[in-house]
Amino acid sequence: CPASLAAPLAFTMLQRTRVSKGSSVFWGNASLDGQLSHLLEGLNVTQVLPLEPPDAWARRKQDVITYLLYFGQLVKFFSKERPINYTQSLCCRLGCRLFPNGTAHSFYEVTLNGTAFLSFHVPNATWERRWPGEDPVAAFAERELMKYPKTTRDLQHFLNTTCVGILRAQSAGTGKQSSRSHTLLVLGLILGTLALLGMAVGIFLCTGGSC
Repeated sequence: CPASLAAPLAFTMLQRTRVSKGSSVFWGNASLDGQLSHLLEGLNVTQVLPLEPPDAWARRKQDVITYLLYFGQLVKFFSKERPINYTQSLCCRLGCRLFPNGTAHSFYEVTLNGTAFLSFHVPNATWERRWPGEDPVAAFAERELMKYPKTTRDLQHFLNTTCVGILRAQSAGTGKQSSRSHTLLVLGLILGTLALLGMAVGIFLCTGGSC
C-alpha cells in the first residue's frame, strides 16, 4: 500500500498511575517503531528489547523502583492530609515521531480520570491546561509544574533531541548501536514521566481542598 510509505517511525511510552485510599498502582509500556521495548507492572520494570547492557539496565531499573517507592510514600502522606474517597487515575502518553521527509513531532499528554488534563508544548517548553472550563485543579497543576524550569527544559531536550535521535538512528539502520550510546533512552522517559507525575501529585492536595 503506497500510503504505508508515509507512515512515521515512532517511539511511544504509556504510563498509568491509579491512586485509591492512599495506595498507588503503576503500570505501562514503551514501544519502539511498533515493537514492545519495556514493561512497567507495579514495581517491576522489564526491558523487552536489549537496548541497554545488563549493568546499565540494572542501575536504571533500581532508579525506577526507588522513585516509585518515593512516589507511593508521597501519595500516602497527601492522603492522610486530605483524604479522597474515590479513585484517581493519571495517565501520561509521550514520545516522538519521525516522518519520511525528515521532520519530527514530539508530544506529552496527561489525562486525569479519562479526561484531557495537561499537555506539554514542546517548542517553547510550557505546560498547557486541557481540562474543560476554568478548573482550579488543572490551573494549580499547571502552575506547580511551571515552577521547575530545569525539568521543563530537560523534558524538551529529551523529546526534541534524544527521542528523535534514536528514531533517526533506527531509520538509518543503526538503531541498536545508537541506542546503547544513549543510556537514558527509555528509562530516561520513565524517570522523566514519573518525576513530573510526582510534582503533579499536588493535584491530590488541591482536590478536596483549596488550591
